[in-house]
Amino acid sequence: MEGLDMMAVVLLVQVALPLALLAWLALFQAGSMVGWLMQAAGIAALLFALARVAQWALPVWWLPWGYAGVFLVIVAWQVSALPARPPLPHGAWAWSAMVVSAGLLALGSFYAVKALSGRALPPVEVVDISNPFGPGRYLVGHGGSNTLVNGHMRTLDASVERFRPWRGQSYAVDFFGLGAWGLRARGWQPADPAAYAIFGAELRAPCAGVVAAARADMPDFEVLESDQVNRLGNHVILRCGGAEIVFAHMRQGSIAVVAGDRIEVGHRLGEVGNSGASTEPHLHIHAQRPAPEGAPSISGDPLAIRIDGRFLVRGDRLRGQAQ
Repeated sequence: MEGLDMMAVVLLVQVALPLALLAWLALFQAGSMVGWLMQAAGIAALLFALARVAQWALPVWWLPWGYAGVFLVIVAWQVSALPARPPLPHGAWAWSAMVVSAGLLALGSFYAVKALSGRALPPVEVVDISNPFGPGRYLVGHGGSNTLVNGHMRTLDASVERFRPWRGQSYAVDFFGLGAWGLRARGWQPADPAAYAIFGAELRAPCAGVVAAARADMPDFEVLESDQVNRLGNHVILRCGGAEIVFAHMRQGSIAVVAGDRIEVGHRLGEVGNSGASTEPHLHIHAQRPAPEGAPSISGDPLAIRIDGRFLVRGDRLRGQAQ
């Protein structure tokens, strides 16, 4: 049921709602100049907010650009008739429609501003690392400095006891792969992890350091199955100076390093998999201070990361390194 519920929400919010808004503008345009301007502005604001807030791994990352193109075509088609319209709405229905449009404008503007504010660096030390991917194209599913665009940040809430062992991951970035046509997988939500573009993607050391921990023996689950106890799954923790870089959900048997290895930038670490607390293949990467002696491995103080100078936020894309 979890997978079906997620699909229903995605179809409603990321497909049905934008199409309904565009159809409203195309087929039921306001009859007054002010009403039409408010209608167009409200729809534009909400579409922009959806583009920045929603996770576009499903259905596809470029769909918001398609909505934007359709919106501009409709506006260009209608704008020539704008001077012929009366300046203000007339009648209860027309005024009601303008109130709805104003509500869309307010709602869209609020969430758009909040999503954009997630691009600001958080108030912690920032660790600069190199691109950790081999060849391929990748999409940020979670990333940024507020909970609207980065669900990992919920673990900063010290009042929730179960979050405390995971707090080091609070500024983590999750990546999906992009395959043919920009799709993350062959199918909507296939069970086979090998059907996902990122599964098996090569991971390389983004900094020089020492391998603090590595594990490679945990299974890769079928999609929607996961291990909520061993949350990292197969993983590598690389200590670079005073920071640790954590790679989680790696592929069983792919890890090419062991604890204690000294490695340089670009050294092969392993491959992306679907182990641990992962509902589908993706890379989880975060930076933290080393955890205190005897504490859970990702309970250290969280740090932000920049990859090739970029603080990556939901919806951003990254191209891996050539061979």
